[in-house]
Amino acid sequence: MKRLLSLLRPSFVALCAVTMFAAQADAAPVFVPAPDHGLPTALIQADCYAIGQQVAAQNGGTLARASQSSQGGQPVCVIVVLVPGKDGQRPRRTEIVVPLN
Repeated sequence: MKRLLSLLRPSFVALCAVTMFAAQADAAPVFVPAPDHGLPTALIQADCYAIGQQVAAQNGGTLARASQSSQGGQPVCVIVVLVPGKDGQRPRRTEIVVPLN
């Protein structure tokens, strides 16, 4: 019985190692090219951030996120603003979509 266990233990360790490496191979990032709108990506992201700052100031909140997206084939900025709640309540999350023109 001890001999059987001593033979099975290394096999089990090897099986666990192979399974772990296979799981990591499946989790490898997949390259998906961004849609090309003719504008440099850094410029679009900077514009979305600036637009987000303006939208947050207009709504009396703070900018939580500004990202570029595409809706209907047109580039847009998705702005998330946290607006303070009333009477000490938690802030409200407001998502605003602004065309990038």
